[in-house]
Amino acid sequence: MLRSFLIYLSQAGWAKQIVTGWSFAWNVASRFIAGESTESAIKVVRELNAKGINATLDHLGEHTATAEEAARSADEILGILDAIEEADVRAGVSIKLTQIGMGLDSSICRQNLQRILERAKEYKNFVRIDIEDTPYTDLTIDAYNRMLEAGFSTKIVGMAVQSYLYRAEEDTRKMLETGTRFRLIKGAYKEPPDKAYPKKADVDANFDLLTKILMDGALAAGSPKVSKDGRIPPIPAIATQDEKRIEFARQYAQKINLPKGAFEFQMLHGIRRDLQEQLATEGYQVRIYIPFGTEWYPYFMRRLAERPANLWFFISNFLKK
Repeated sequence: MLRSFLIYLSQAGWAKQIVTGWSFAWNVASRFIAGESTESAIKVVRELNAKGINATLDHLGEHTATAEEAARSADEILGILDAIEEADVRAGVSIKLTQIGMGLDSSICRQNLQRILERAKEYKNFVRIDIEDTPYTDLTIDAYNRMLEAGFSTKIVGMAVQSYLYRAEEDTRKMLETGTRFRLIKGAYKEPPDKAYPKKADVDANFDLLTKILMDGALAAGSPKVSKDGRIPPIPAIATQDEKRIEFARQYAQKINLPKGAFEFQMLHGIRRDLQEQLATEGYQVRIYIPFGTEWYPYFMRRLAERPANLWFFISNFLKK
């Protein structure tokens, strides 16, 4: 119930106006968000790279209202790719298609996505397309497939899959046939019971199943590894802070003899830094999802919904203000 309410608040304009008006809210949110500028995000990437950890940058923003806004958002993503290249850091980018026009017109979105992928191809970098809520799932997969048909390699563009969706296994198996590189996540949107597993135990079980499918797929594809410059990920990116899911992935990789370089763990900026560094020290590939920008409110609220500890951290700061 609480999680559902917080996800509702993440999409409510009136709540955004109230929360972003609290001066202390950004102080709490900055635990999870690497500032508002590209420069601040690149600084965080440098610090992670120094610890042997790679990154993916996400310029926050969703659901642009006009074609002009969508084009500007695409331009900003191009600027991030430029900044990564100039700084020579070990990072790629993650994008949401509603940010570049998916909610307006699919053709507008695809035009912007193609511009972004052309720049990534020039720099030999990687763009991860995030999966949003289910009204956009088919549209997102279609846009991805059209980019492959246009000649873009799976070393340039990849996808994400949410284990709380019933359809996740079928989607994963189908896209693995093309060598798709996946970020496996649990899912952070409010979905109806006919679309997604309502119980955490079922979401976790499906997460483990998808971990196996992705690792088996990686092995069958010859175990492609993280690129030497840290930008292009392997086929499976196991994105979780859940230690049970991480341990399952570790044990299954050992069971099938999948090399450590042929899969990676992805975690969120500001959450479980101890675990991030421990995995990297043990020789696993680790990549941190680094969100930044002024449109931080929806992302922040979804992080509160995911873990009670995050919510209590926020409330304790509220009581101190």
